[in-house]
Amino acid sequence: MQEFLNWTVDTIREDRLISPWLEEKKYEWTPLVSKNIVNLLEKGASVIVLTDRDREWFLEYVLSNVNSPKLNRPFLPFYDFKSFYKYMDNIKSDDDISYIKDMLNISFPNGYCFWYIGKSQDVRAVIPKVSKNSFLWLFDEEIQDAFNLRSNDEALDMKLLQMFRLYNKTVSSALFAEINVEN
Repeated sequence: MQEFLNWTVDTIREDRLISPWLEEKKYEWTPLVSKNIVNLLEKGASVIVLTDRDREWFLEYVLSNVNSPKLNRPFLPFYDFKSFYKYMDNIKSDDDISYIKDMLNISFPNGYCFWYIGKSQDVRAVIPKVSKNSFLWLFDEEIQDAFNLRSNDEALDMKLLQMFRLYNKTVSSALFAEINVEN
């Protein structure tokens, strides 16, 4: 079983579709991915994915590919937040957040975590930013325990696709005990 950080670097270097920029961010990447995958695979938590409006295409991409039959792995619990609460752009108060969390706690007795991809100041980022165990890919704000990017980066879409590719490979390798993601 290979150590996670070394596996990540090797995978980035060997996969011609993942650019070297991600290797430079390995110390930001590995603890966040590790925490997310431990929640998913060991604690049995579901992953609730949401994005800002500009990244809705990426949400569809993630949900279409994370459980692809081509991966030859068990299907994993990834869900679109809109399927639970279509009024997510109208969240205004702490009560709204509390009601949504109550609903999700009932729906997911093994727990859940949010995976948010988008602008940090977007209304859709509020719940993931205040929830424990969230997997945050945030734009335009440097926040600890988040993978921080810039929305004005010309290569942003390509970077998101590369990040997902690495993430999906990590999930498979952890699922099949090829790597140990625990810190």
